Amino acid sequence: MTSSSVSGSKPSPSYDDVVLGRRSIRGFLRKPVPRELVQEVLSIALRAPSSLNTQPWNFYVVSGAPLDAIRAENTRRNLAGVPPSREPRNHGEYTGVHRERQVEIAKQLFAAMDIPRNDKAKRTDWVLRGFRQFDAPVSIVVTYDRTILGGDIGPFDCGAVVNALVNAAWSRGLGCVINSQGIMQTPVVREFAKIPQDQVVMICVAMGWPDEIFPANAVVSKRKGVDECATFIGFDDGEARKDGAKSKL
Repeated sequence: MTSSSVSGSKPSPSYDDVVLGRRSIRGFLRKPVPRELVQEVLSIALRAPSSLNTQPWNFYVVSGAPLDAIRAENTRRNLAGVPPSREPRNHGEYTGVHRERQVEIAKQLFAAMDIPRNDKAKRTDWVLRGFRQFDAPVSIVVTYDRTILGGDIGPFDCGAVVNALVNAAWSRGLGCVINSQGIMQTPVVREFAKIPQDQVVMICVAMGWPDEIFPANAVVSKRKGVDECATFIGFDDGEARKDGAKSKL
């Protein structure tokens, strides 16, 4: 089965086009996503690398009435002040440059959505959108086997498969946003998505057809350059040895 057989899309774009073009989508059309297309996206994502090929991930794909129930109860509990109950370990508040980047993307989104800094009502509405998983028609809850809880490799593998998932979705015309707000009340997600206790709820991915006129969907987050985050060791010495060897010939 090819992507065009389900999505009706044009030939798949190049890998670079997908990675460089993908954006987090927070506004979706009220249009269902065919189960077969989600299955196709997952079949591609499952080729993500994993440590020792352990493949610890599982997916609970939720739509319709169960997803509406998750949205409603997640929102109700958060508004009632019920403390978050996410299972992944939380590092606490961001500080330093990480906090600066967090604030920067928030400013970009609020500017796109015309949310003034002092407009409490609009800010609250934006937070509620997150609790509702941005009203996406599909939520993919990513879990991993509790037998490996406590190590870092399982969550790392889940990150790899989620990256593959959102890129595979984008290449087929679907948009996604990786949304930790959607699992803030993990017992709610576990109940309505029928997730057994032997699974750790890691994250959820909201998925659907992008609403092209939703302002926040046009936001492109800024990224560090290679020079800011990559250190190359040995390359200069290697080139020097190569040049030296040539000069002796």
